Amino acid sequence: MPIRPFSPFSPRRAVLATLVATALAAVAAPAFTAAAQKSVALTAIVEHPALDAAREGVKDELKAAGYEAGKNLKFEYQSAQGNTGTAAQIARKYVGAKPDVIVAIATPSAQAVVAATKDIPVVFSAVTDPVAAKLVKSWDASGTNVTGVSDMSPLDKHLELVKKVAPNAKRVGVIYSPGEANSVAIVEALKKAAPAAGLVLVEASAARSVDVASAAQSLVGKVDVIYAPTDNNVMSAFEGIVKVAQQAKIPVVAADTDGVKRGAVAALGLNYYDIGRQTGKVVVRILNGEAPGKIASQTSQTFELFVNPGAAQKQGIALSDELLKSAKVVVR
Repeated sequence: MPIRPFSPFSPRRAVLATLVATALAAVAAPAFTAAAQKSVALTAIVEHPALDAAREGVKDELKAAGYEAGKNLKFEYQSAQGNTGTAAQIARKYVGAKPDVIVAIATPSAQAVVAATKDIPVVFSAVTDPVAAKLVKSWDASGTNVTGVSDMSPLDKHLELVKKVAPNAKRVGVIYSPGEANSVAIVEALKKAAPAAGLVLVEASAARSVDVASAAQSLVGKVDVIYAPTDNNVMSAFEGIVKVAQQAKIPVVAADTDGVKRGAVAALGLNYYDIGRQTGKVVVRILNGEAPGKIASQTSQTFELFVNPGAAQKQGIALSDELLKSAKVVVR
């Protein structure tokens, strides 16, 4: 049988070329996907509703910008469960994995991550005073790998709210974590602001979440109102404060509006989901190529008044009609 010459244009050659091309494409495809995929690692010092809302806001903003987990985004989340040592371990793990951006929610987690890397972009969120926490040197663009969004509280307005809730109040107690830099900064600012509001500040420290209820109990008989700042230990054990307040008939005013749903009389605070969305916008800018050191640290200027008439009654007071009418949300 005569052997046919192998033509470069024969069907057999065409099939072979197709198979080779398909194989090459299969090898190349994963490399292309990996190159296109971005990675964001997010951590928070503890889980409570405000910080959880900030986390969801970040994820939703990333998705709105086209970065979706499981598709073109590798997204990882870990909570330190209130432990600063665990926060440091998570930070080191994330730095070793080299994501495109690390998002750190709340001061202790942000401090741990910033201490662990000078190269990977770090975006903090829900940090009250990033300068006092030594995350950045000023509120201007840092020129480093760090930027983010603050949840700085309007302390003068909070003290005004205290007087509106309890017009005859003379002494206000504050519960805070002495190991959290921003909480210490808040207390120092309150010491300066309280006299102008006609109030005397009484401090009660709670080093751990389990100490919060006993710190609240220590204020009984000493204060007319209890003020709960945006302190992570305080908010993670907030129900302990409410229980003491109800028993002692002392109204609780919070800096976090979620505290009103959990039993505070009133709060003038930020929407933490919105803070998360604002943080997400910063992350997107970095994923799209902008240097974190060229993005100035930001604050949110949208404050909302929440009130809880039922909680007020349980804590021995009645809210004025004027205060109820001015609230954005009345929790029933």
